[in-house]
Amino acid sequence: MDNQVFACFTFYSTLLILKMYVVAIITGQLRLRRKAFVNPEDAIRHGGLEYYRTDPDVERSRRAHRNDMENIFPFLFLGAVYSLMEPNLFIAHIHFLVFFMGRVIHTVAYLLALNAPTRSVAYSVAQIPCMSIALQILVNIGTHW
Repeated sequence: MDNQVFACFTFYSTLLILKMYVVAIITGQLRLRRKAFVNPEDAIRHGGLEYYRTDPDVERSRRAHRNDMENIFPFLFLGAVYSLMEPNLFIAHIHFLVFFMGRVIHTVAYLLALNAPTRSVAYSVAQIPCMSIALQILVNIGTHW
């Protein structure tokens, strides 16, 4: 990749997607261990319709995964567009790193039910680079449009 910012973005984006896969695997493993299935056919396969139910730990993991989708997918778009603007590599790296770390801490805080405000602070910290990137995109487009 000739564009170093895009290469940096690709690195962190790939790590974020792998993190999302890990959360999905955790959710699946929790379903199996807690015997809590959302589809009757899965419950029957694993012991009976009595396991067609919810579980608080499974639901917590699902919420963490859903929160990832709500935040990481927009980052993927914003980061890709931002990378094409050829920003300063160091500044871009800081943006990507802060978002990545915020999302990792958010997930750990969610899955382990860490005391408040750990999760909300991690969420907020991760939003700062996204807002910065979005504003830079808008300013850049505004000056070239």
